[in-house]
Amino acid sequence: MERNEIGEVRDTAQKNRRKPGKWILQGMLLLAVGIMLLPLCMLAADSLMGRQELLETCGGVLAGTKETVRFRFFPSYPTLQAYVRLLLDSPEYFTAFWNSIFQTVGILLGQLVVAVPAAWSFARFRFPGKRFLWFLYMLLMILPFQVTMVSGYLVLHTLRLLDTRWAVILPGIFSTLPVFILTKTFAGISGELIEAAQMDGAGSLRIFLQIGLPLGKSGIFSIFILGFLEYWNAIEQPMTYLRTKSLWPLPLYLPQMGNQEISTVFAASIVTLLPAVLCFFYGQEYLEQGIVASGVGKQRNVRTDLHNNNGQFE
Repeated sequence: MERNEIGEVRDTAQKNRRKPGKWILQGMLLLAVGIMLLPLCMLAADSLMGRQELLETCGGVLAGTKETVRFRFFPSYPTLQAYVRLLLDSPEYFTAFWNSIFQTVGILLGQLVVAVPAAWSFARFRFPGKRFLWFLYMLLMILPFQVTMVSGYLVLHTLRLLDTRWAVILPGIFSTLPVFILTKTFAGISGELIEAAQMDGAGSLRIFLQIGLPLGKSGIFSIFILGFLEYWNAIEQPMTYLRTKSLWPLPLYLPQMGNQEISTVFAASIVTLLPAVLCFFYGQEYLEQGIVASGVGKQRNVRTDLHNNNGQFE
């Protein structure tokens, strides 16, 4: 009994020692979240202000003087006038908005047709040059856009696709990151399940459609979410490959709105932000499942290699 009491006292002392560290960590996280949310709150509040109130809060900064910005969590006289001007009197904004829609949806649909079968092939088939091709995929994945920009420009110029929507859509369709994520996801599917389907007479296409796609749903949704967040906010590719302003997406159009009412610019930023925020919150669970599935697939690959090599690496 005495030993148990001593153990309980020690556990209580250890818990009490951990509490200050836990509080400090929580405080730091709350501070970081507050710093990230402050600009968004300020943007939302300014989009609801009238012209006079905006001049009072940030007029000095807009005029180029040394006055500081006055932050208000909620406008004194809230109004939706900026959103009315944006949604009813700004046809250029709608053009840029639909350009972003066509660009993003086109890339995602193309990745569904290209990346998903490619990932299934890497995960489930053996073919000559597989390792070398996978190495090329990994090499292209880590290369930034600035490295491949010139070569991509030359290829698009040769195909006469510059200054068209396809100049942005086609390179995005053949992106390597979705293939990498889905390959790990498909590799986590049980091999016994595939063998059982083959014994029942199922062909490769049927296995892919009826087993691979349903079980890889989390990974497919995760690449859709990541792809939407990436290409909805893409600015370098359109800036490099598009010259006609009527083809510009929102990331290129928003900086050109400086000649309009500042509240309208704030409202445009909020409306542009909403699809990405809704996509993230709606697909957060699928994104987490896809990342977990990729990790599980990697662990299963390691276990399979160990089993095939009798517990020894090559």
